[in-house]
Amino acid sequence: MNKIEGLTSAILLEADGFLSHSCPVMASLIRQYAPCTLINGAFFPFKTLVNAIISQQLATKVADRIKCQVQIIVSDFTPADFLATSPELLRSAGLSAAKIRYITVLAQHVNDGKLDLETLQYLSDKEIITILVALPGIGQWTAEMFLIFGLHRPDVLPIGDVGLQRAIRLLFGDDARIEDVGQRWRPFCSVASWYLWRSLS
Repeated sequence: MNKIEGLTSAILLEADGFLSHSCPVMASLIRQYAPCTLINGAFFPFKTLVNAIISQQLATKVADRIKCQVQIIVSDFTPADFLATSPELLRSAGLSAAKIRYITVLAQHVNDGKLDLETLQYLSDKEIITILVALPGIGQWTAEMFLIFGLHRPDVLPIGDVGLQRAIRLLFGDDARIEDVGQRWRPFCSVASWYLWRSLS
């Protein structure tokens, strides 16, 4: 089984050209915010998933603050370290009881070998989503964040993302729908999403 290739520098260049040609709004965003930095950083799948869980239903600044506090408490960010950390200490970082439970179950599955995050690199986007959403606290949005930021898959369009919905309304009009506008971005919806998020910062 071959690993499915994620975004590379060459693919990002291709994506910028394609998006600029297919969408005037995206062309403007690319001129303003390029280069896309989605491929920066090493592959840390457990950390990516934990950060996605932390970010659920939170404003970016609030989520970032909690992530920093959790990083201080669980410095190595491994499943074993999370399992060795008391729920009370995690609560002191700002995590809710529900999110602590979600992260603990995820850590247990990875630590026990029930979930091999490394092998997800060889599966399709759909297969990965199916596996991840079977875990408590991991829904479609969280799985999509993992695909984009963990595996750097090029064509993920998280239509439930509140930030993207806001960016679409601001840039394409109040009646615009992500599902419709996003069709012109395929097969580089992940890159387009990054530029939309960047426009809100």
